[in-house]
Amino acid sequence: MSKGKASISASGASMSKYDVEVEARLQALEKQAHPTPTGATQKKVDDRLAALEKAVADIAAKCDSRASGESSGGDAETLAKLVDVVKAVSPKAATNMGL
Repeated sequence: MSKGKASISASGASMSKYDVEVEARLQALEKQAHPTPTGATQKKVDDRLAALEKAVADIAAKCDSRASGESSGGDAETLAKLVDVVKAVSPKAATNMGL
């Protein structure tokens, strides 16, 4: 004896006629609850996405420059000040560190 199948779900499981009806109703409700943005709403979403992508790109560029050893003037100045402090506090330690 063979079983009838009303439909197959996305996972491959068989679905009864009732399951098919419930799935259709659920999809209709989800479409109402989560409409696709259009017009001004879509522009706002696109603008926010562009701003986030730019921020991520800026952060990635900073990380890349730090990883490659490039430094801004501020980093070099800070290092020079720290070296001066070490030399002033302990000239012997500075010499041992090769400063």
